[in-house]
Amino acid sequence: MTIVLATRNRKKAEELLDHLADLPITFRTLAEYADAPQVVEDGDSFGANARKKAITVARALGLYALGEDSGLAVDALGGRPGIYSARYAGPDASDDQNNAKLLEELRGVPLSKRTAHYVCHIAVAAPDGTVVAEAEGRCHGLIGVELRGTQGFGYDPLFIIPEYHKTFGELGLTVKRWLSHRARACERIRPKLLRLASRASDP
Repeated sequence: MTIVLATRNRKKAEELLDHLADLPITFRTLAEYADAPQVVEDGDSFGANARKKAITVARALGLYALGEDSGLAVDALGGRPGIYSARYAGPDASDDQNNAKLLEELRGVPLSKRTAHYVCHIAVAAPDGTVVAEAEGRCHGLIGVELRGTQGFGYDPLFIIPEYHKTFGELGLTVKRWLSHRARACERIRPKLLRLASRASDP
């Protein structure tokens, strides 16, 4: 069974593969398909965007596709940046620009009120565009008052895991591999992927 990861974000693809590559499934990335469509993320939720990515790529390539959408929701900001996490400071914003905007919007908010959570939603679509599996994972923490650490990407240098008193940027990939929203979503999608692979291999 082959599943295409419907993302052009190399770091996201690497994290997904880190959790799923041991399954009896051949995973491919969009980098291998020059004619794969660009998907406009205009859904009103992480789930809607993940489903759209999976469905669009599956239909275009005639293969199973895994769509993923993720982001950060900050309670003091009413859930922002949410689905706009990757482009919070503008359409082509860098991680540094998004982090700077988040710090500015939280200026003066005490650490105890800077609660937040990462969300990751995964959807898998069959070649005809039917969504055949979904899962969501969350990771709760706090938004720091300054950037700390150089590991990870996105808002990781600001996202503090309370139990460790460190950001994902400081904790590194080994810890993030087990605690992150993407890790938890992958753990929940694994048995569903195994069932799909098992059915695909039946004579």
